[in-house]
Amino acid sequence: QQPPAASNSAAPPDQNRQFVGAIMGSLEDAWRQILPQQTRVRYEDPKLVLYSGQTPSACGYGDAAMGPFYCPGDHNLYLDFAFFDELRREFKAPGDFAQAYVIAHEFGHHIQNLTGTMDRVQRQGQNNQLSVGLELQADCYAGIWANYAQKQGRLETGDIEEALRAAQAVGDDMIQRRTQGFVVPDSFTHGSAAQRQKAFTIGMQSGQMRQCEPFK
Repeated sequence: QQPPAASNSAAPPDQNRQFVGAIMGSLEDAWRQILPQQTRVRYEDPKLVLYSGQTPSACGYGDAAMGPFYCPGDHNLYLDFAFFDELRREFKAPGDFAQAYVIAHEFGHHIQNLTGTMDRVQRQGQNNQLSVGLELQADCYAGIWANYAQKQGRLETGDIEEALRAAQAVGDDMIQRRTQGFVVPDSFTHGSAAQRQKAFTIGMQSGQMRQCEPFK
């Protein structure tokens, strides 16, 4: 565990708020169409909570060391901007679309909550394999949103590369190698760098939720 960064005492800059608001708006527009069309599940918007340092949630206390997270108990997506600095500095994954990928991944958990996938997985208790599947499906859903954004003409040259670089950087094997010097696959909870890149790419290329089913 790490203490919250000192810089978190300052409110997130307006520019960051505007950026996240724009990404959330695009995600909402995309899934408002995609979810009912492809699954006949009723769509509901999640709520975005921007915080600094620590924040209460229906899933317990969140803090900056956790990074962005989604809480199924209150349908809220929690975001501390300190993670974006960490993504750039420690994970070596800079760029706006790297940040957008992270937000889209957490939004993917909201979609899993609406479809009941998250509840089914959580009822089976602690299981790393199921946890990895859940996270990879969220990566795949992030790719589906990227597919939508591309069709809307909103992607710039290099955006997909930024997302793939971020997906690689937050792979369990990359994190373990950097923090402890060795890799323990049985302890993975989110998937390897290659798995996360593959899941995002499948969603991006297909735009179809059914293509994300193998990760369930």
